[in-house]
Amino acid sequence: MSFFEITHQDKNSHARCGVIHTDHGDIETPIFMPVGTQASVKTLDSFDLEKINSQIILGNTYHLHLRPGEELINDFGGLHKFMNWNKPILTDSGGFQVFSLGKQKEKKQIAKHSVEEDLEAENQGQLVKIDEDGVTFKSHIDGSTHRFTPESAIEIQHKIGADIIMAFDECTPDDANYEYTKEAMERTHRWAKRSLEAHQKNTTHHNYKQFLFGIIQGAVHRDLREESAIYISSLNFDGIAIGGESIGYNMQATKEILDWVYPLIPQNKPHYTMGVGLNPSDLLEVIEHSADMFDCVAPTRLARHGMLFVSPEINKKHRININNAIYTKDNGSIDPNCNCSTCKNYSRAYLHHLFNAQEISAMCLATIHNLHFMLDLMRQAREAIKENKFLELKQKWS
Repeated sequence: MSFFEITHQDKNSHARCGVIHTDHGDIETPIFMPVGTQASVKTLDSFDLEKINSQIILGNTYHLHLRPGEELINDFGGLHKFMNWNKPILTDSGGFQVFSLGKQKEKKQIAKHSVEEDLEAENQGQLVKIDEDGVTFKSHIDGSTHRFTPESAIEIQHKIGADIIMAFDECTPDDANYEYTKEAMERTHRWAKRSLEAHQKNTTHHNYKQFLFGIIQGAVHRDLREESAIYISSLNFDGIAIGGESIGYNMQATKEILDWVYPLIPQNKPHYTMGVGLNPSDLLEVIEHSADMFDCVAPTRLARHGMLFVSPEINKKHRININNAIYTKDNGSIDPNCNCSTCKNYSRAYLHHLFNAQEISAMCLATIHNLHFMLDLMRQAREAIKENKFLELKQKWS
């Protein structure tokens, strides 16, 4: 059985349905992946994630390396056993978080993985030093010095034990100049080859197989993105990720980048657009461009601040702010089209009260809704693709 199989291709777009096979279960694509930065999707436990039909979650290599440490997780038999989650897990390589230490993008942290979700903005440029072999950085927690190389990032992920792991890359900001972006991309390519060589020495850990994805970089420069797509695709990775600061934050640039790389990347491997999910409609945009997997901290972070996703017929911006006074006496559910446990059991008025009273349960109930909403939209997308009606679904959200 192959790692990935396409089960249906939409006749009117590049959207496709597929199945990723792992030793911890199958993943139906396209799929949104909730982010569990520190072995926890904030405010939820593993049983909550099961109830909202999460097929796969993410762990963060940078954070898990700093605490509790990969050695402890390894001693527990891997992250699945440590956090009592028996379905697939993906870990990133830590590259985005490490390089974010060098240049905080406070305005953009709502849409991307961040160094620490509640980290105060400060000048942290001195915390990172990049060389050809890897990156030396200081922990945002206690200032201790750490070092990631392509080989150590793979070793850490082997010990953490995710089903899908990522090559170590350098994520350059969009405003980096062309020369530096090219230099960083070429270094990413060299690190990709080293990551792959390190992984291929032993692809099985904790008695199950791990799969490695390479990452396309090149910022907003078409020639660099195309060069990166060709090179990463030439290596024997199990999947192809499209990374960088633009992806997910700047959706116009995201679509352009996907248009550039689509003809150059293998269609028989899963495509992962990293950091997409600030708005539900963003998922449909990248699915149209053949993306199969995506993740973002935004749904959970927005939930904790009372920003709740809704269908386009309720609000064209696809969200409401439950903190607003208009919901004080509103006995309706967040979204009558949603069948999550929050919508089925609690009113907008009650949620407004919980947030106003600063009750912890407010964040939990809101997170359940936002993640269920995204996952159910993916279910709708898969059904629409199978019926060759994906563009009709997307039009409803435009």
